[in-house]
Amino acid sequence: MTGRIFDLKRYSIHDGPGIRTTVFLKGCALNCLWCHNPESVDPGPELMHWPARCKRCHACIKACPLGALSADPEGAVLVDRSKCDLCGRCAEACLYDAMQIVGREVTVDEVVAEVERDRIFFEQSGGGVTLSGGDPLVQPSFAEALLEACRSRGISTALDTSGFAASGALERLARHADLVLFDLKVMDPDTHKAFTGVSNAAILENLKGLVAAGREVWVRIPLVPGVNDDDDNIRRTIALLRSLGGIRRVGLLPYHAGGLDKARRIGKGSRFRKFESPSEERLARIEAAFREAGFDVQRGG
Repeated sequence: MTGRIFDLKRYSIHDGPGIRTTVFLKGCALNCLWCHNPESVDPGPELMHWPARCKRCHACIKACPLGALSADPEGAVLVDRSKCDLCGRCAEACLYDAMQIVGREVTVDEVVAEVERDRIFFEQSGGGVTLSGGDPLVQPSFAEALLEACRSRGISTALDTSGFAASGALERLARHADLVLFDLKVMDPDTHKAFTGVSNAAILENLKGLVAAGREVWVRIPLVPGVNDDDDNIRRTIALLRSLGGIRRVGLLPYHAGGLDKARRIGKGSRFRKFESPSEERLARIEAAFREAGFDVQRGG
């Protein structure tokens, strides 16, 4: 069983309880215009170019067999992505990590071996492994096998998801997860589709299904001014969560523009938008509204 990941982050403290190792799977069914991990959206590998790291030695240009790389008059490396076949030779030749192939094929056993190295931290802190992305639901068979393998070794598991999947797919994965981190974005279906590319109908139904099945769910809300931080959306979100009855913890994730730099490095800056970051005053008001409704509120996770 193989899948594609683009990162594995150790000592994560915002992706579930305790100290965790977060495995980031490639691919997402949503195209959120504020995405913090734009390199996670497309399921295939991508070339990431870091101009600030480049020493202009041009080893990458010499290594490219297809002429996809060139230099401008000042020596800066240019990437013609229409010619690139992602062979990775430029990344192999670069001594400064200015060229990287994002997304690699791994087996379940390879990932578990990496996760096992952190077992002592899990045991001391009550942590474990979290599958994130992207969205693990884009690679359901691999994600399910990985969750099952971790649990069989006594490692606590968490699943971080947008909740967008066919009926039953999320529940199948959730059976192997001790915790589901559920990203909830916008209540209005038209607004949701305008900013993420998909309807929220299946997402809301899947959230209701998880709670009805007795799954442990932490809801996480990316707060994006002009999209979902208005009073009406906050009231509707609180009303939904209270109606479900089984959710106690809400994480507020303030928007930041860091994803735009990564989007430009993979040649997809035009697919995403820059938004304003929420003010401290607005964050405090939203946090207070959720607390008054009886929720345990955390910022950043």
